[in-house]
Amino acid sequence: MIPHTFEQWQACITQDCKIDLTPEFAQKRLAVYTDHQHPETKKFISLYGEQHLTNIIHWFKQIK
Repeated sequence: MIPHTFEQWQACITQDCKIDLTPEFAQKRLAVYTDHQHPETKKFISLYGEQHLTNIIHWFKQIK
């Protein structure tokens, strides 16, 4: 399931994936996801699309 809200995404990351959403983690992920030339970002876009990328960038900024 692709989360459509911050709350769904947060539950997916923290409960399903068991990842702590710390400001440090958010900053590291933002460094990747805001670089459209990064291979991981390109793969993410090909799998989930630009809109979901925009969503998670916004959600990671909320964590920061």
